[in-house]
Amino acid sequence: MPKQVVVIAGPTGSGETTITNEIVKRFPGTASRLVTATTRKPRADERNGKDYYFITQDEFLRYKQNGAILESTYIPNRNTYYGTYASDLKEKIDSQKIVIVNPDIVGAKYYKANFSAATIFIVPENIETIERRLRQRNPELADADIAKRRENAEAEMKDEKSFYDYTVVNADGKLNEAVEQVVAILRKEGYDLK
Repeated sequence: MPKQVVVIAGPTGSGETTITNEIVKRFPGTASRLVTATTRKPRADERNGKDYYFITQDEFLRYKQNGAILESTYIPNRNTYYGTYASDLKEKIDSQKIVIVNPDIVGAKYYKANFSAATIFIVPENIETIERRLRQRNPELADADIAKRRENAEAEMKDEKSFYDYTVVNADGKLNEAVEQVVAILRKEGYDLK
């Protein structure tokens, strides 16, 4: 039976979501992005059910307790939860889609253990790239928030990268090359992209 779940992860600003969206665009009949549940507020251009499932903290904790959230992470400095919404995952698996998940290390370990997911870690050319991308994506972020996210990204690249099966560099101006590398990895790992 072909593999159905793949992890494409990376520190904030690495481009894991952009790469995922490109793969879904290229293979709309077979690839789909898992929509994560979160307790953070939506940004201006984000839509509920498409970008995230935006729910309250009380709802999130209740869903986690009753099994509707399969795995989750709490980000203390943002007072925010992120997690896998079971019904979204089941619906995509039942429709025979390849489900691309963009989790943190907790989710990556969950999917590797429970779904034999291949795990791909996306990294920028350097840490300055992350800072620049964060400022472009979210200009109202305070310098202290940028510094904290940069510090977190450095720690992820240093401490977590070795867990992943593959590492792909997403260099500025070379998105297509990064996407092609990920597609080649998926085919090598037995994902049936068509």
